[in-house]
Amino acid sequence: MVSRPLLSLQTFAALARGIVVLVVSATFTWLPGAQQAWAQASIGADEGQRIAEIRVRLMNPSPDKAINDRAIDQFRRGLAVYPDDHFSRTLVDFALNRATRAAGLASASYDIGFGYTGGLTLTFDLTLGDAAAAGAPRGMLATGKTSDFPVLYDSGGTYVKVKAESIALHYGNADAWYGRPDLMLNGNPMVQGKPSGKGYQHWVEGMVHTGLYGITPLSERFYVFGGASVLASGSYGQELFSNRTRSHVAIEDAFAGFITGVTRENGDRLQLDASAGRQRFTLGDGFLIINTAANGRDRAALQANPRWSADMVALARLRYNNTKVELFRVDPDELPILDSKTVIDGINIETRLSNGFEAAASFLRVPQSSFKYFTPAQTFTREGLQVFDARLRWQPNPAGTPGPFVAAEAALQRNENFDMQAYGFYGEAGWSFAGLPWSPTFSYRYAQFSGDDPNTSTFERWDPLLSGGNGEQWVQGINHFKVVQDSNVIAHRFQLRLRPSAKFELVPQVWLFRADSLTNLGGNPALSFLGSKDYGYELNLTGKYFASRNVYVQGHVAATFPGAAVKNAFNADPDPWLSTMLFVRVAY
Repeated sequence: MVSRPLLSLQTFAALARGIVVLVVSATFTWLPGAQQAWAQASIGADEGQRIAEIRVRLMNPSPDKAINDRAIDQFRRGLAVYPDDHFSRTLVDFALNRATRAAGLASASYDIGFGYTGGLTLTFDLTLGDAAAAGAPRGMLATGKTSDFPVLYDSGGTYVKVKAESIALHYGNADAWYGRPDLMLNGNPMVQGKPSGKGYQHWVEGMVHTGLYGITPLSERFYVFGGASVLASGSYGQELFSNRTRSHVAIEDAFAGFITGVTRENGDRLQLDASAGRQRFTLGDGFLIINTAANGRDRAALQANPRWSADMVALARLRYNNTKVELFRVDPDELPILDSKTVIDGINIETRLSNGFEAAASFLRVPQSSFKYFTPAQTFTREGLQVFDARLRWQPNPAGTPGPFVAAEAALQRNENFDMQAYGFYGEAGWSFAGLPWSPTFSYRYAQFSGDDPNTSTFERWDPLLSGGNGEQWVQGINHFKVVQDSNVIAHRFQLRLRPSAKFELVPQVWLFRADSLTNLGGNPALSFLGSKDYGYELNLTGKYFASRNVYVQGHVAATFPGAAVKNAFNADPDPWLSTMLFVRVAY
């Protein structure tokens, strides 16, 4: 027998054409599946990501150290943004405005970089000045200066800004769906026209997002805030599900809320905020909830994934020092053709303890949903689902210093209406070599999401709910996640982070995938019944670069090799699936 090369010459040529558009790399994907409505990945390395570290610097320190210390302390108290919060450009802008005035600063700004073990580092630069100058009106409407953009008005605690954001993206695939979209997409409602498949195909996407956001005080300690925006998106070329040119314009954000709180002289902080409307919501690192809106099909921009606001998020949050309690209801903005009418209610408790230890617990309940679960004999629905979740993180050494870190999460799923017991969990361990060139960080993660055993009366297949995010969260494999989502899968991830600079990060990954069960009903229809538990493996490289706080570049290159489970389903030995991506985002 003549041995078969890993990559054919045609495949190499296709990959080379895609790499022409690759400058740096990143990761995001989509998996529809036959019954799974949608899955998307995060574009952009900031919005919604974990804040790993907050730094504060004085740009013009006074000779009097007491003045410097007092200004920094007052700023931190007024900021009310903390490590482990999810970054929101709009909410950080609101907080920065309040803190700047509370501390009597002439000005303050912030920059964004990458954390040593993931997440973001926010660096706030403060400029001291006299109180009169600090209280002077600012913004285009107050001063007439275009240099104040995107701030329209900033006076007396009232702050109004324009949101202006755009994305341009190029994506290429060689042998998408392992060259057999006829099998992998058979009956998939996402398909319109001709999808990508054998050979090389590519497409471009774009997005423009604009709106108004503001906050104003009703009293010294009580503020109301809100925002509204419109998002336009478009696609041209042959993407994963379609070769049709599409565009879509719709409301994205539309929310309002309030925030109040007090900081005592001893430093204790109590804060309460609540909001409701179309907005984004993330629970933890996205293990259960992050993808609160869907993209693709008539909405276009399948891979740019610009939409994240749910149809409704009602959120109440109470924070005392390092402990936070959240009550929420999430009604995701699903694609109309795949709308399961799912609603998720939940409570979340998080706390930061000493020695770098963080712990959290959540309970979720689904009071309404038509999303279906399948077994060889019966069909159930998601309605009545209960999820019990616990998670932890331990990083004993301060950010930017060498040392270990550990993270874990485990959840159990039950249902009020039938016998269900599904589980999902992961454990990750790593080490930061912050003192070496490029500050390398290596980690290994084991994750397992249960599949159903047809020999029992209990339904055991894990429901991923609104899981996803990016390739360092719960998009497990840039290409592979499109084939097998976070259900009936065991994933081994070997990951390296390299930081040539604070604003440039490279993330190579090696993934090994296996099935938990040979019964895979509810996944890709071509893989409903498996002849092997070997899904395959993937190699990818992700790169991310903040050219400035407003300009961000991301891209990826990935190669995914099918295992025996796919080969048996195809009754063939398909070529690997290769992909490249590059996008640029400009945001104010």
